[in-house]
Amino acid sequence: MADVILSAKNLVKRFPAGKAGRFVNAVNGVDLEIRRGQVLGMVGESGSGKSTIGRTILRLTDPTSGEIRFAGNDITNLPSNKIRPMRKDMQMVFQDPWSALNPRMKIGDLIAEPLKIHFKMRGSECIDHTEHLAKRVNLSVDFLNRTPNALSGGQLQRVCIARAIATNPKLIVLDEPTSSLDLSVRAGILELLQEIRDETQAGFLFISHDLGTIKLISDQIAVLYLGRVVEQMPKEKLFEEPSHPYSQALLSAHLPSDPNEKLNKFTLAGEIPSPINLPSGCSFHQRCPVAIEECKTSVPKNEIISKGHFASCAQIAHGKNFIQRDSK
Repeated sequence: MADVILSAKNLVKRFPAGKAGRFVNAVNGVDLEIRRGQVLGMVGESGSGKSTIGRTILRLTDPTSGEIRFAGNDITNLPSNKIRPMRKDMQMVFQDPWSALNPRMKIGDLIAEPLKIHFKMRGSECIDHTEHLAKRVNLSVDFLNRTPNALSGGQLQRVCIARAIATNPKLIVLDEPTSSLDLSVRAGILELLQEIRDETQAGFLFISHDLGTIKLISDQIAVLYLGRVVEQMPKEKLFEEPSHPYSQALLSAHLPSDPNEKLNKFTLAGEIPSPINLPSGCSFHQRCPVAIEECKTSVPKNEIISKGHFASCAQIAHGKNFIQRDSK
């Protein structure tokens, strides 16, 4: 469809793990779509494959298999010299702004860098655009002659966002962009990102482990477990009645903004399995309180719950997929 900016089908990414024949199975058959002006939130525990997906769809790392299409073009196996001209249309904001920026460069030069690389801007034109970008992310132009060590974490993240939007990209991947920031600063960054999305209609992939942050900015939410999307839904559905037992467990660990809201706490047994030795069948069955024998051997198919909402759980067909109801 014309408004689909990025799509991935059966995306797989494995990394060698020491001995020959051993691999870290970071991403295991992921399908996703990001549309123009849409924010797809991606949530899951550490090690679930969120960041690897973000880097792989931008071709910062090569996929092991599957298909990636950007703006209608298959970029799965494009060589780096063919990907390079497309970089201006796909940008990334990383979690740690301190390590993402060259500490020896001035802020003005850091913001101007993508303008010089992709648009060959020089002189007063480049200076004017750099100042405009600084103002757009609510950063004083007085900072342009300073180096990163003179700025706070929130200010540096604004510099990273200014760099990302400098080329008017169609897609921005945001990998935990607020997790290292104070709550008050985090709110300002989220508000800025929403404004940029509304103005530019760029598609966002917003990666986070924090459900509160995901709720504020996302349109759709994909829940990841061991490199697989176990549920995807409009954001309201995750906070009303998620269908996958893992999504329910994530929600039960989330502190609601309303102090009067009743908490239905549920703690999962065990630890997330090693991605080197993936479980057979459903990847969640070893920790799932409603798992049945079928879950140990068969990978569950996606069950359509409602428009824009699917979950991969064998117990949905039996109406026994709710851990709070079935574990009493």
